[in-house]
Amino acid sequence: MKYTVLGNSGLRVSRLCLGTMTFGTEWGYGADREESKNQFDAFVGAGGNFIDTANYYTKGTSEKYVGEFVHSNREELVIATKYTLNTNAANLNTGGNHKKNLVQAVESSLNNMKLDYIDILWVHVWDFTVRPQELMRWLNDLTATSKVLHIGISDTPAWIMATCNTLAECNAWEQFSAIQVEYSLLQRTPERDLLPMAKTFNMGVTAWSPLAAGLLTGKYLTNREENSRIAEDSNRIKNRNVAVEQAVVDVANEITEEPANVALAWILQQNNSYIPIIGARTGAQIASNTKAVELVLDQNHIDKLNEVSKISMGFPHDFVSTDSVKNVIFGEKKFDLNR
Repeated sequence: MKYTVLGNSGLRVSRLCLGTMTFGTEWGYGADREESKNQFDAFVGAGGNFIDTANYYTKGTSEKYVGEFVHSNREELVIATKYTLNTNAANLNTGGNHKKNLVQAVESSLNNMKLDYIDILWVHVWDFTVRPQELMRWLNDLTATSKVLHIGISDTPAWIMATCNTLAECNAWEQFSAIQVEYSLLQRTPERDLLPMAKTFNMGVTAWSPLAAGLLTGKYLTNREENSRIAEDSNRIKNRNVAVEQAVVDVANEITEEPANVALAWILQQNNSYIPIIGARTGAQIASNTKAVELVLDQNHIDKLNEVSKISMGFPHDFVSTDSVKNVIFGEKKFDLNR
């Protein structure tokens, strides 16, 4: 395993994070306790120390399993959980970003996991009902209690994340140390604003669905009907999915590697602060995925994957990058803008 520092937190975390959304079978799929433990053991056995869960996952079972599994080596592990999603559909106040839900959720998570503190608490998704300055003050007060050591934010527009951290910096409050976004060869839109914003604020990046719901394992290439169904049903998967899948499989075949590990290695090589969140059905899959940290793709393979998966950056990025706009800004003098 390899390690990095998570943004501005100082936490030393593994380059892969274990996602535990499928710890438990309450949603009609997922892993039972024994198989969840197998996944955990495979990840920690490979040197992984970063575990991600949420109070919403499998009706609390995910947190309970995580708490049970980490008990014997708590000090070695970095445990992250989330709040915002509604945990009781009949109660409006068990969901949202507001303070009541924040306090209730943290206490519930600590009870579920039987832990004294949480290393990272993620705001799971922005709900557009609270002001950034209020949320950041609440989160700062929470970290002062040491029930939560660091904070992060997931599934939120870049301008809100930037506003939150700017307000925190101006008031000497705890800032978000990391962001969590969907990012993969099939979902590169965070490159427009979210990832540059994270770099500017020295925030770590955790990437959920790095294998695009399994499409980047190559398994759907042999079942075009299933592939088409997923492409139609999920707005995360674009029409170019087959070409990207095939490119990943081709690279994997050239270097005798698993396609999933090629897709993970591509993310790992984008930036040292990018941490794919790996989830699986079995411990054997987790053990296989952890080998991605050892895989180094050569530049030809990186270029091939970049080209087939490229996206339009959109306005204003495409506009300001044109020669005509650069000319009217800088005149005839040319200089390197890649700072």
